[in-house]
Parts: sequence; structure tokens; C-alpha cells
Amino acid sequence: MGNSGTDIAVEASHVAKKIFLSTTGGAWLINRVFDHGYPWDMVFTSRFKSILRNSLPTSVVNWLIGKKMNSWFDHANYGLVPENRTFLREPILNDELPGRIITGKVLIKPRVQTVKENSVVFKNTPEEEPIDIIVLATGYTFAFPFLDESIVKVENNQASLYKYVFPANLEKPTLAFIGLIKPLGALACTSEVQARWATRVIKGLNKLPPPEVMREDINTRKANKSTGFGIYFSQVLQTDCVIYLDELLSFINAKPSFLSLLPVDPLLAFKVFFGPLTSYQYRLTGPGKWDGARNAILTQWDRTIKPTKTRIVQEPPDTLSSLLKVLSFSTLLVTIFLIFQ
Repeated sequence: MGNSGTDIAVEASHVAKKIFLSTTGGAWLINRVFDHGYPWDMVFTSRFKSILRNSLPTSVVNWLIGKKMNSWFDHANYGLVPENRTFLREPILNDELPGRIITGKVLIKPRVQTVKENSVVFKNTPEEEPIDIIVLATGYTFAFPFLDESIVKVENNQASLYKYVFPANLEKPTLAFIGLIKPLGALACTSEVQARWATRVIKGLNKLPPPEVMREDINTRKANKSTGFGIYFSQVLQTDCVIYLDELLSFINAKPSFLSLLPVDPLLAFKVFFGPLTSYQYRLTGPGKWDGARNAILTQWDRTIKPTKTRIVQEPPDTLSSLLKVLSFSTLLVTIFLIFQ
């Protein structure tokens, strides 16, 4: 489970092996196969949903996220609901865990209180559990021992980097860190945009702000203060990829504009705004523009499920749905006619 809220996994010593999963406070579980069988990040990450998440009060956002996660299964019934829901911890991406829990192959336990020679005592459980193997899955720390602290300093698992990429104290921007971030979305797409911006800065095509401005930005991020609106992450390295990538893209004039697209290509504009934040959007304009980006965006949903359609299913006609659409459209026409009488 890695650094996603799970601390220690313990395997019991029985003929039929059991797995004990010990958590420090629980975490939301996200299934990779999400709504209608699409990948979770295609459904979850869009500009429209990002605006909603960051404009609503944090308590409302957390409630909505919990409601959505529980629509798959009730996390409380499985012992996985987060204890502290003030901020968003890194969710666990796993499609198999609920099935393993419900069949008794995985038992959810509270945090480990005592480790003995051949057993473990969990918190608030007096009996000992015999164990064979303890697997620590507490995440990781990072460091750069080959670099002087004057270049980049790591404290409390936070690096002093401008926009998670550039050290602020170098005389010239000749060093960049790519991928040192935990976006709520795809890391590969995030790293690509970071690399595009970094290469243009190193080549001198884009400029960084003065060191004091970069240091102020770094300190603001490291303070990690909640605004009271939007998702509040538990760690500085975690971020909303939509907001972050749009910020980097604006530096290189490659951020797609919904308002600019709307009058000339309304279909594409709506796909960009309401559709998934796939990397094709980063190639619509600016340096690195790709002529095939528009078609790729318009066909991405069909291409996503094409590999699974090895058997073509003939759907029966949905008469009721068609009738409701006709009635709704007729009602709309009548309403418009009455308004303009």
C-alpha cells in the first residue's frame, strides 16, 4: 500500500495464511476501474471539477469526496474510513482490497502497539496475534546528499524548490528537479509539463522571477495553510494537478483557453473544460503544438474502451429514455413559446 495511510501489514502464522492490515488512521480507497468502467483519473480530473473542488468550502468538498468513495462500498463497514477528514490524505488505488476483506483474507486492524518476538499487539486489543512476517509500508523519505544544502535543502520531507522544480539560490537556472511531486492525477503528464518548462528556462526562452520572489513562493507552499476552500492536502508535495499544470503551462503560453476556443470551436472548448485533463490539451497551442491534439481529445473516450470491446453487445432500444427526451424537448419549446408570446 506504500505511503497511502497504511503503516504495517502483518501476516499471521496459520496453515491458511491471513493478512493483517494495520492503518494509522484509514484512507479513502479509489478503484482504478471507476464510473462506467473508465480509469478513475479520466473521470475525476477535469477543469470543471477542479473549479468546483476549489471554490466550495473544504468541509463540503471532503463530504462530497467521502460520499463518492462510499458509493463503491461503505468504508466505515470495512474499517477504512479516515479518522481525520480535515485534509485529504493520499488515497489508496486498489480494486481488490474490498473483496479480500469481505472474504476474510485481509483483516483490518488498528495501529500496532507492541511488537514481540513471535507476535504483535494491536492498539485497544489485549490479545496477541501470532505472526510470521512484518512488512513495513510507511512510505519513504528523500534526500540529495550529493548536493550542498545551499542549493536545495530538504526539511520535514519538503524541498526548497520554486514550483517544485527550480532551486531559488542558484546564480543561473542550470538545475531542475522533475517528478518530485504528488499530483492528484497522472505523474507522467505532470513530469512532461515540468520538463517542457524547465528546458525552456535553461535555454533562456523563459525567465524565472527574482530569487526573493521564488523564496517567498516556496515558504508559502511549505507553510501549507488551509484557505478554508477546496481540497486541503496533508503534505506539501501533494497538489491539484489541474491548477498546478495550468500554472506551468501559462509560463510557456501553452495553457488552453476555454473562452478563446468557445467562439471558434465550441465542441472542443466543452471537451477541454468538462472532459478529462489528458496531455493532449497541453499540445493545442504554444510551443510544442501538435496538429493531432484536437482529434485525440474528441476521440479519447472511445479509444479508452476500445481494447475491452472484444465482444460487440447489441443494446436493446431504450424506448422510455427516448420518450422522455422527446417530452423534455417539447416542454422546452412550449416554455420558450409562452415566454415570448
